[in-house]
Amino acid sequence: MTQGFRLFLSLLALAALGCVRVESAKPNILFLAVDDMKDWVGCLGGYEGKVHTPNIDRLAKRGVLFSNAHCPSPKCAPSRAAIMTGLRSSTTGLYDNQHWWYPNFSSAVTLPVHFRNNGYRVAGAGKIFHHTAGNNPPKQWDEFERLLFRDDPWFRGSKLNYPWSKHTSNPGGYPFSGVEGLGHENDWGVLPIADKDLDDVRSADYSIRFLSQEQSQPFFLACGLFRPHLPWYVPERFFDLYPLDQVVVPVNPDHDLDDVPTAGKAFAKVRWRDLEAIQKAGAKRRAVQAYLASISFADEQLGRVLDALDASSYQHNTIVVLWSDHGWHLGEKQHWHKSTLWEESTRVPLIICVPGGRPGECQQPASLIDLYPTLTELCGVATDRKLDGVSLVAQLNNPQVKRKPVVVEFRKGNAAVRSEHWRFIRYADGSEELYDHRQDPKEWINLQGVAGYQPVKIRLAKWLPKRWAEPALTKKAFVFDPETFTWVNRKTGKKFWGANASR
Repeated sequence: MTQGFRLFLSLLALAALGCVRVESAKPNILFLAVDDMKDWVGCLGGYEGKVHTPNIDRLAKRGVLFSNAHCPSPKCAPSRAAIMTGLRSSTTGLYDNQHWWYPNFSSAVTLPVHFRNNGYRVAGAGKIFHHTAGNNPPKQWDEFERLLFRDDPWFRGSKLNYPWSKHTSNPGGYPFSGVEGLGHENDWGVLPIADKDLDDVRSADYSIRFLSQEQSQPFFLACGLFRPHLPWYVPERFFDLYPLDQVVVPVNPDHDLDDVPTAGKAFAKVRWRDLEAIQKAGAKRRAVQAYLASISFADEQLGRVLDALDASSYQHNTIVVLWSDHGWHLGEKQHWHKSTLWEESTRVPLIICVPGGRPGECQQPASLIDLYPTLTELCGVATDRKLDGVSLVAQLNNPQVKRKPVVVEFRKGNAAVRSEHWRFIRYADGSEELYDHRQDPKEWINLQGVAGYQPVKIRLAKWLPKRWAEPALTKKAFVFDPETFTWVNRKTGKKFWGANASR
């Protein structure tokens, strides 16, 4: 019996379970990513007011919503490296944004490469891997539309990270938020730029064109949207969705960090000046409005791509996945930005829609690192390489099937374990936190040290990493060669292509 015939039979079996409708031996994949989107979408209910996410919500009604899903790491580069390689930071040593995955771990077979090796056309646009050098080499894709940052050219002009860009001065009207001292990345407002020239619109346009074309082989199409990542620059109509008097600002108790260990406080203190400047300017409500507007802008672009899929010949044979690389703090735990091991940083939207599958909600813990084994199993292109994630196919068939806890890692030695009801954190210095989400969903009461909870900690602690890889090389280990448009390892002389570079 050939491998292809075995695959066909396995897909027929999945179809019989109501899991997938068979149109061909290999289904397509539409891989949708957003950046910095916390659980503030309608179907997750993380925002206490009304959030306008009609397209994410309609996708949730068509697929399985993983309402207890978490990122592998609460920062862009390590999270995306883990998702795309199927390997945790503790396995690879890729712990932070300065740890470029490609020159450090070039032996990894990423999701697009694995699918290409199995007969797929792999194409993408926008931010899938982290967008800086050393994270998205062109050879990962058959075709890729890189970010131009037309809506953000003066910030993204650093030659060190973006050698194709020209640095420009801040435009007239900056800062658009009216808050001085934040630095460009924390700005928000409406730029005098047409919608068609915004990067996320261009990424969606690319995906729409791709779906309108006849493809001669199954495809893996990735569309990565940059919003709601800072700066929150989106068209005015999205701000209009959220009148200031209706914006709900997260509650932030003054005493919230009193029972948090020093290591946790240190994570919360990072970029504290941004929160301080916003609060001092009385602009917190406007900042939250801008974040909400950016969520709705991203939702509109997702809707355009989903509409294109529905209008295409691929609608009945395409698996759709939507994920965000990590969450975001808007003052909770006295913190602004990401990079913590608390719920605000780790809980993310995750929806998987399989043709012919039954819609539902899975409240079991899930990790984005589970996407690699899930997609390879669904498409019959499983790998014999060791992956750190666990397939979600069982939960796609039956959302009530129990799962083990998931692990979130941030920098060497720091990890959170999230089960169905608990979050347990252990920092590199051995200090700990424990939260009961049934009684304390906002994680205001640290139960570490409270009598009677030791068995819970012991049960969760067994899922912590047993070994931590040494941190990978940072970008300081490499130098850019403008003649060949490559990066060079200072010690070995080995060259590699920069992210999104043109050959």
